[in-house]
Amino acid sequence: MEQRLSLITLGVADMARARRFYENGLGWTAQTAMDEVCFYELRPGFGLALFLRHELEKDAKRPIDGTFSGITLALNERCKADVDATFAQAEAAGATITKPPEDAAWGGYSGYFSDPDGHTWEVAWNPQCVIGEDGSTTFGAG
Repeated sequence: MEQRLSLITLGVADMARARRFYENGLGWTAQTAMDEVCFYELRPGFGLALFLRHELEKDAKRPIDGTFSGITLALNERCKADVDATFAQAEAAGATITKPPEDAAWGGYSGYFSDPDGHTWEVAWNPQCVIGEDGSTTFGAG
């Protein structure tokens, strides 16, 4: 298996609400959208899919029980100010801040929010990372 991640799928309760959050709130553009699923192409060479929960349960043959799934999505920013700006945008779009950004023991700056369906995002600045012009992240290069 090639060592990369191509797509994260999130089970959502209300597709219209989820799309409003990502498109109107965060400013993303859907590449493909249907009643049950919506795809966003992210940089570099990465994707996010929203899939109605009951359809995802059938497809995966696993119940989604409403508790924390153990999946955390992460976004690394170029500086502390960018972390704060991302949190402000997410909160304005309807996110719930679960941990406001703060200096981290590992030397960076990080916080957590959840989207309207409870999916957890970490937004961080890590002095050991370099974010390329194409959005790629090089870890341990700071």
